[in-house]
Amino acid sequence: MIPRKLSFISFLLLLWLGMGVFSAWAQTGANLSGVVTDRNGAALPDVAVTIKNVDTSAIRTTATDAGGHYQVSGLPAGRVEIRVAKHGFADETQTGTSLADGQNATVDMTMRRSTIDPCTSGHEFATTDCTLTWHGITLYGTYDVGAGWVSHGLPENGVNYEGESLVNRNGYQHRFVVAPNNLSQTGLGIRGKEEFLPGWSVVFNALTGINSQSGELANASQTDIINNGLPRKSYSIAIDGARAGQPFNDEFYAGISSAYLGTLTFGRQRALGTDTMLLYDPAGGSYAFSYIGYNGTMAGGGDTEDTRWNEALKYRIIYGPVHFGAMYKFADGSGGCYSASGTWTAANCTPESAHNNAYGFDAGGNAGKFSADVVYQRYNQAISVLNPLLGPQSPTQSFQSTTDSINTNPITGANLIGTNNTVYGIVTDNRAIMFAAKYTWDPFKLFAGYEYIRQANPSNPLGVGALDQGEYLMSGVEDNNLDSPKHVQIWWTGAKYALDRKTDITLAWYHQLQNDFRVPTTCSPDAGFRASCAGTLNEESLYMDHHFTPRFDAFAGIAYSYVSGGLAIAIPHGPGVPYDYTNNLAPTVGGRFTF
Repeated sequence: MIPRKLSFISFLLLLWLGMGVFSAWAQTGANLSGVVTDRNGAALPDVAVTIKNVDTSAIRTTATDAGGHYQVSGLPAGRVEIRVAKHGFADETQTGTSLADGQNATVDMTMRRSTIDPCTSGHEFATTDCTLTWHGITLYGTYDVGAGWVSHGLPENGVNYEGESLVNRNGYQHRFVVAPNNLSQTGLGIRGKEEFLPGWSVVFNALTGINSQSGELANASQTDIINNGLPRKSYSIAIDGARAGQPFNDEFYAGISSAYLGTLTFGRQRALGTDTMLLYDPAGGSYAFSYIGYNGTMAGGGDTEDTRWNEALKYRIIYGPVHFGAMYKFADGSGGCYSASGTWTAANCTPESAHNNAYGFDAGGNAGKFSADVVYQRYNQAISVLNPLLGPQSPTQSFQSTTDSINTNPITGANLIGTNNTVYGIVTDNRAIMFAAKYTWDPFKLFAGYEYIRQANPSNPLGVGALDQGEYLMSGVEDNNLDSPKHVQIWWTGAKYALDRKTDITLAWYHQLQNDFRVPTTCSPDAGFRASCAGTLNEESLYMDHHFTPRFDAFAGIAYSYVSGGLAIAIPHGPGVPYDYTNNLAPTVGGRFTF
C-alpha cells in the first residue's frame, strides 16, 4: 500500500509535468489573421476562411466577423494555402505563405463579385456597390469632374476633353480650367450576362464617353476639325484618339461566354494593350495623372486611335492562375483614291481598298501577390491625326503642311477634298510588344512596364478620301513620312500606398524615347531639329484618392511633363516649329461618382 503522503507528492509531480507539457504545447504553432474586403475596400463579414497546410494537408476553418476580420491560432509550421469563399463572390486563394512556430502572420484578402447584386433601395445604391440590374441587364457609368490649373495650356471646348496635364505642342498660357475626366472618362453604359445553358451565357456591352461639361459625345477628331484654318494662337485644346463621336465610342460588342472554354466576343472593343495598360498603370489610366492613360500610343501599339478596334474578334480564357487572350480585327472602311501623278483629279485616280487589319496576343498569370503580362500587337495602316489643317485664315503659316504627300498637290487646291470637316494624318504599319508586372507588398502595390514599338511606312498606302475613326474623311494623307523605321520605347513605374482602407497615395513616372529616323541624320541645333529626330518625353505625377463610399471618391494631385529633341517639334514637317513651351505643370482636384 502506497502512503498517502507519497501519493499526494506523486499527484503534484504528475500535475506539474502535465502543466509543463500543456504550456510547451500551447506555446508552439503560429497565429494567422487578416481582413477580407471587396474591391472597393469594404469589409466582408461571414466569409468562410479555409487554411490548408500544404505539407501535411491538415485543414483549419473559421469565418470573418462583422468587420471582415479572421484569426486562427496554433497552426503548425509550414507552407499554407488560404482560401476564402462567400455567396455572391468568386472564391479567392492565396498561396506562397510560410509559417514558423511563434510567428504572428497577417494576410489580407480581396474578393470580387461573381454574381449580380442588384440594388433594393436608394440608400443601398448610395452607400454600397450594388448594381442597377433588371433581368440580367445592368446600367452603369461614371461622372468625373474637377478643377485645375495649367502652366502652359489652351482654351477648352465642349467637343472633347481628357485633361490638359500632358505638355501640349500648342499650349501657350497659364490658366484655370474646369477639368472633367480626370481619373475616369465620364460615360454611360449597359451590359448583360444571361445564362442560357448550364455554364454558358450570352454577354454584351455598350459603353460611350460623354463630355461632362457639355453633354456631347467624346470626339477627339472634332477637336482638330473645329481648329481647321485658325491661326495657331487661336486654337482650343486639340487631340487625337479612338473616341470620334461614335454613339458607343468606347465599346460595343456581344458574344458567348463559357465557364470552362472562355469568352468570345465581336464588335468594337478595347485593344489587348488597352486592357493591360489599365491593369498595370499605377494611375489606372487616369487622364490627369498618367501619360500612358492620356496618350494611347502605348495602349494602341503605336497610335492612340488604335486603343479600340472596330470589326474585331476577341477571345479570353482563364485557367487557374494563368490567362490568355487573342484578338483579330477585320479590314474595314474605304482606302480613298490614289494617284502618283502630280496632276491628280477625281477622274484619273485609282480607288484603294482598306488593308487596316490587325491582330494581337496576351499571355499572363499570377503567383501569390505577383502578376505579369506579355502583349504583342500588329496593326496595318494605322492613322495618326496631326495638327488642325490650314485654311483661309492661315494660308502661309510654315508650321503646317500645305501639301498632300502622295501627289504633292495643295490640300486646298482644285479637285481635292477640302478641309471642311476633314482630317489630315500619317499612315504607318505598326508592331509592338509590351511587358508589364505588379507586386503587392502591403501596404504598397508596385508597378512597372516596358513597350517597344516599331513603325514603318505602310505596305499598302491610303489615298485621299480614306476613312478615319468616326467615318471622317482624310483630305491629306502621309504614306511616306518615315525616312527609315521609327522605334519608340516607353517605360513606366510607380507605387500605390494604402494610407488606410479608404485612402491611396499614388506616385508614377513615365518615359518615352524616340530614335532618329531621319535620313540623312542631320539633327542638331545648328542643322535644325525635326520631329524625325530623336527625342524624349517624361511625366511624373503624385495624387491622393479617398473613397467616402464605394461609389464616391475625391482626389487631389499634380503632374509635371516635359519634352526634348525631336519630340519637342510641333509637327513632322521640316524644319518644323518647336512647341510653344516644352513643359507643363498641372495640379488638379476633383471628385468621381461611379455606379
